[in-house]
Amino acid sequence: MAKLGFLGLGLMGYPMARNLLRAGHEVALWSNTADKARKLAAEAGGKACDTPREVAQNADFIFLCVGDTKMAGNVILGDEGVVHGAHPGTTVADASTISPSESRKIGQALHAKGVEFLDAPCTGSTPGAEGGTLTFMVGGDQTVFEKTKPFLEAMGKRLYYCGPAGMGLQAKLTQNLILCNIAMAFNEGMVLAAKGGIEPKLMLDILDNSAAKSGLISYKAPFVLRRDFQANFSTKWMHKDIGLMMESGKELGVPLLLTGLTQQLFQTAISAGHADEDFCSTIKVLEELAGVEVKSQ
Repeated sequence: MAKLGFLGLGLMGYPMARNLLRAGHEVALWSNTADKARKLAAEAGGKACDTPREVAQNADFIFLCVGDTKMAGNVILGDEGVVHGAHPGTTVADASTISPSESRKIGQALHAKGVEFLDAPCTGSTPGAEGGTLTFMVGGDQTVFEKTKPFLEAMGKRLYYCGPAGMGLQAKLTQNLILCNIAMAFNEGMVLAAKGGIEPKLMLDILDNSAAKSGLISYKAPFVLRRDFQANFSTKWMHKDIGLMMESGKELGVPLLLTGLTQQLFQTAISAGHADEDFCSTIKVLEELAGVEVKSQ
């Protein structure tokens, strides 16, 4: 049994922390919404804490999954942040998707206090978090990764060590870049097919048996066809990640032409009221423009 901490109990963080508890570990819990920490503590036996600092005082390995770069910085380095409660030798693993360059700065600030740091973003959305089948992409010292690995394995089924600090995030942004652009191609293709009179299920069967087959499409398409847009990964959070991709492209001198257009399409969906729906709801923007709906007959 290890003394762990978990910060951020949203759609992903709550089941991730619960899986650590189910694995038999002591877990100190904090969330910006305090009721979530108290609820999970009552449900699964964790310790609800009032601040990230308090979590750090009760843990040797600390995990967090929060919404954006600013949140991560505040939770780790803020006035009541982890850095003020962590003892030398503690490891912090950030499963949030944030700016690689800012993540490196966070790691440097922790290292100055004798605290180890890994960027460990994950993919698999809410079902993966609930089932303990997430994929983690990890950057940082490989020895620290090996020490942290058993706890990551309680939350995920695939762990990729990607290299030094920031490399896990670079891999995660690359993966999401490809995902969001595939989603836009799916939206355009399916709306075009529906407008042209092709039954959506027939079109999907054709896609699944052609070179255009995609794991993302196979998974997301049934939700679209039954008009179920409850968030597993919301439009607003994917849009946030696209912004990070564009920042990374600028820093590295890589033009991301298609992704720039995708960013504007996601912004259009947010402006149309779909921010908190799953990102597959972006198809609604094109459906409205074309005057057709992609759904099961």
